[in-house]
Amino acid sequence: MKNAPKKGKKDKSTKKADRKARKEAEKNGTAHDSDEANGNGHPSPGDSGSDKADDDGDLAQEAGSDDELTRRINAEAKELNEIKEKEVQWSVDMSEEAIKARAQALPDDLKSNLVINEGAEDDENSGPSVYDEFGKWLEEQVKEAGGVTEVNDVDIYLKAKELGIESKHRTPAVLAQCIFDEKIVAQKQVEARASMLKKMTAGGEKHEKAFLGGIERFVGIDHPNLIPSVSGILLQIYQSDLVSEETLKTWGGKASKKYVDIQTSRKVRKSAEKFLEWLENAESDDEDESDEE
Repeated sequence: MKNAPKKGKKDKSTKKADRKARKEAEKNGTAHDSDEANGNGHPSPGDSGSDKADDDGDLAQEAGSDDELTRRINAEAKELNEIKEKEVQWSVDMSEEAIKARAQALPDDLKSNLVINEGAEDDENSGPSVYDEFGKWLEEQVKEAGGVTEVNDVDIYLKAKELGIESKHRTPAVLAQCIFDEKIVAQKQVEARASMLKKMTAGGEKHEKAFLGGIERFVGIDHPNLIPSVSGILLQIYQSDLVSEETLKTWGGKASKKYVDIQTSRKVRKSAEKFLEWLENAESDDEDESDEE
């Protein structure tokens, strides 16, 4: 009695042994007295000594555990849903305030690479305003000097370098619109600035296409009376080695609305057909000469 084991849940083997013992007792008639003591001939459901009491107790405890687990799961699910809702709101809110808030939430090493309200065509860290500043400076220099031909190439390059755009691909497009006038063909203005322009378009195809885009806008929007002179302008560009044959052919093969409206772009390319035919024939003649050699 002093070392009686502590009460607790019975394991399955013990319960099974109890049930077997009671069945044997019932056969021998020994279980009759204990059944009468309960008053109904069956073990009381609340009797701590009955098998059903043990099972019911276990089920009650398990049910309590299940209820607690269910409450925890529901609470965590609710919290997760609230987090997801916040994330969705954060991602779909495209107001200027929300964009700036998200920018501030980024790590410091990423904030410097994010440009708010950046120009759609600009994919560099310098915003569109720096090119506007460069263009306005060129226009002021032309007015002060008394004409586009009076503005010094060295000054132009140094200003672009000061703004940090001397090697950017958009810079040639700005130059094409600002350093020529209606006498571009007659005065061979492209050839006169070939050295400076070659330095500005040295970045490759992207720079060359931007320069052609600037020329397209120069004649198509600023000076539409120069559209018939496109072939003469392209010839100067080609002879000055500012744009490669491949880039010129690609440009001439398809109209684009990147710099002007599509109708103006088609007019410009239509006027360029004479030059493009000449370029094709010149290449064929070169091939024939090389074959003869």
